[in-house]
Amino acid sequence: MQTSTLMKIKNFRVSGLVLLLVLPMLALGLAGCQTPTDYTQVMTPPPGITNLANLPPLAVGDTVTITFDGPPTALVPQEKPIVDDGTITLPDIGPIQAAGKTPGDLETIIHNRYVPAIYTHLTVTVKATSDRVFYIRGEVHNPNRMIYTGPITVTKAITAAGDFTDFANHSKVYLTRSNGQRFRLDCDKILNGDAPDPPVYPGDLIEVKRRRL
Repeated sequence: MQTSTLMKIKNFRVSGLVLLLVLPMLALGLAGCQTPTDYTQVMTPPPGITNLANLPPLAVGDTVTITFDGPPTALVPQEKPIVDDGTITLPDIGPIQAAGKTPGDLETIIHNRYVPAIYTHLTVTVKATSDRVFYIRGEVHNPNRMIYTGPITVTKAITAAGDFTDFANHSKVYLTRSNGQRFRLDCDKILNGDAPDPPVYPGDLIEVKRRRL
């Protein structure tokens, strides 16, 4: 009777040891079988941004940079904060309502104030330079908060951040949307044309993982 009890205890200990060895192996197996990235989903803008025209309008506290092209005499670019009454002030035309407008709206308004009253031909470009940012960190040369100035893709954002370091894992790049959606990307496949290059939107985070040596 005592021998039988000892055998049961011994078998229980062996079973427990086997279980402890098997569980980590199962975990590794499951980790290696992650669901592939749904590129249809990652190419779709997050809720609230159906296209770039639907980015949040300019607001008090934002700063805009206005550049001009066309006049015989070059015009100095203007960097203007949107003040408490929602306006910016430009040379020769005075205050302009900017809050509540998109950069594209503001381009049209500024153009129409200058042309034809002051200039015959003028191209106006407006870029928001505050509160419209995305983030890149990990194995790039210049991880930082980056100003969103217009359409950009993941690989171009990585290039703008100084490109991959020598320790970067090109096939383990994560894109996290501002709404929490997270996607694993293989930048080697993207650069080889075997996968699409997802767009980056304001509030997104790109993280480049370190490869194992």
